[in-house]
Amino acid sequence: MIEPISPLVALSDSTAKLVEHAASSLVSVHGGSRWHSSGIHWRSGIIVTAEEVLERDENIKLTLPGGQSIDASLVGRDPTTDVAVLRFQPDGLPTAAAAAASLRAGEAIFAVGSDEGTPLAAFGIVALAGGAWRSSRGGTIDNFIRLDLALNPVAEGGALIDAQGRVVGMTVLGPRRRALAIPTSTIERAVDQLLARGHVFRGYLGAGLRPLRGERRQDGSPASSSGRGVLVVDVDPEGPSRRAGLLVGDLITSWNDKPIDRVRDVMHLLGPESVGNTVDLGLIRGGVSATLQVILGERPIR
Repeated sequence: MIEPISPLVALSDSTAKLVEHAASSLVSVHGGSRWHSSGIHWRSGIIVTAEEVLERDENIKLTLPGGQSIDASLVGRDPTTDVAVLRFQPDGLPTAAAAAASLRAGEAIFAVGSDEGTPLAAFGIVALAGGAWRSSRGGTIDNFIRLDLALNPVAEGGALIDAQGRVVGMTVLGPRRRALAIPTSTIERAVDQLLARGHVFRGYLGAGLRPLRGERRQDGSPASSSGRGVLVVDVDPEGPSRRAGLLVGDLITSWNDKPIDRVRDVMHLLGPESVGNTVDLGLIRGGVSATLQVILGERPIR
């Protein structure tokens, strides 16, 4: 008599197969950090990995499933979304089964990486699934996905897979080493721009700014009665702000009627979608309120 397979054994076998399938399209990335990280074969000949762990732009090595080491070249990197794109010769390596998915808190997920060509996995749940947010560097991330699992640094840049085995994001370590995921839609957008241009374009105001922090006018009175705003300390002579008439010493207090309190507020408003937009800047100039229209440009590559 053949005994039935226990549900636990069946579940264990099923999850192991999910991990094995995902790992078949993952590589180890040697980019100069203390330890190697992971990468996803996103499109034929294209690897996606976490930008923050890629410390060099040259002499990048990949370890394929099974242990073979090959060279890769950097296509481009976007620190604002933590996405870097590499190019290599795939030689039969399958691409990831990536899919856009609306994750929910409580869903079972796996973080899968590559440890020198050997699968590395962690099991957990989606701890928090929220809407779009801005990274600390001003990039738009389509969904906030926080994971309840322990992410090994070697697996950073690897795949987040759901219970159907679909790659629904790239795992990264966020503030306080909490495991986060960059969703596939954000990765796709970054990959398209990096392949086309080598960088992700962003809006450009052309002004150096610093926090107000008690700045005062020459007569000793506060620069802003509300204590709000950012001070213009430099203006690019070829930039949009100079063409619009912005001056060093101006205090920017609002952006399209939205109050500005910190330099970061301005940086968050200079995403790719802002290029070419006309912005109404609320100013205080010489103690007098004013409004200035600026047509935002594209940030130059330095």
